[in-house]
Amino acid sequence: MPHAGRDGVVRRRERALERLIHHEGDAAVVRAWAAGPCVRLRAESSSPTAAEYAVERMRFALGVDHDLSKFHREFKWHPLLGPIIRRKPWLRPRRRADPWEALAWAITEQLIESERAAQIQRRLVYRYGRLSSCGTLRDAPSPATLAARAPAELEACDLAGKRAIAMIRVAREVAAGRADLREHEPAWKRLLSIREIGSWTIDKLAYEGQGRDDMLPAGDLAYIKLVGAMAGLGRRATEDEVREFFAPFAPFQGLAGTYLLVGRMALR
Repeated sequence: MPHAGRDGVVRRRERALERLIHHEGDAAVVRAWAAGPCVRLRAESSSPTAAEYAVERMRFALGVDHDLSKFHREFKWHPLLGPIIRRKPWLRPRRRADPWEALAWAITEQLIESERAAQIQRRLVYRYGRLSSCGTLRDAPSPATLAARAPAELEACDLAGKRAIAMIRVAREVAAGRADLREHEPAWKRLLSIREIGSWTIDKLAYEGQGRDDMLPAGDLAYIKLVGAMAGLGRRATEDEVREFFAPFAPFQGLAGTYLLVGRMALR
């Protein structure tokens, strides 16, 4: 089971992870906990549809239904991936329950260290997040809420000025339905027309929020360093070099990246 998020959305209570998830305006509190080799989930809501949706999205975030059998079969004996697959066959990527949340948080993470990004996310959740009826849980701010903010309000949460403007523009596109995150490629094309939204942000949305195993955030510093070292470049790799390095793993570039990062960390 993954750890509780640092963004203030997912919390750990005793042995369970819990969070608030909204579906078309209805709220559901969903909890997940390990029970031996299994993961159990339970959602509570006044709307059965919202409860069912919350369980589905939490299953997605935890990778409960993520079938890696084809990936494992294809690369089990690969010289780089094979040892990691055989040692950690249970490994799943960490994902976000809501594609919008993955997109918004990717914007906060652009070009800054992870701890500072987490602090910005917590501020956004505290100031603009949707509160549970019990008052103890907060969901990420909705697209409509952030679309109505002024850039200065988001800057007050420590989001840089250009990224505050980008966040608002992205939120307006999503809230208005012009960028439907259920439609992957059309939404990416629409979002890429917004200044400050580039390939890294779209890759993060695709891999962490839309479940695209073929999408790798190649501009991420972790991968730039990883490929520079593994390819023996003697320097950091470029984004194009990262994509070229992972191209042979198609259509599992994102998964291959996750496994190689975990494997390298295990060797430290």
